[in-house]
Amino acid sequence: MSHTPHELPEEFPEHKELMHELKQSDAHFAKLADDYHEVNRAIHRMETEVEPVATHTEEDFRKKRMILKDKIATYLSEKKAG
Repeated sequence: MSHTPHELPEEFPEHKELMHELKQSDAHFAKLADDYHEVNRAIHRMETEVEPVATHTEEDFRKKRMILKDKIATYLSEKKAG
């Protein structure tokens, strides 16, 4: 399998352990992480033309990934602070 850029551990290396714990113990975080992973994989397939799509479709997916990444960053910051 090829390397998919923008995986969560690469995006938030300082939170690897916390993300692992939250994936197991926090249903909301697990859902955010799963959604991010799904969108990220779809973008990778689009970028590598495994599943070619219109430019605007790829842009929409990139926006979804950015929104999810922001939500995850906020959630991690809150959990780390709390």
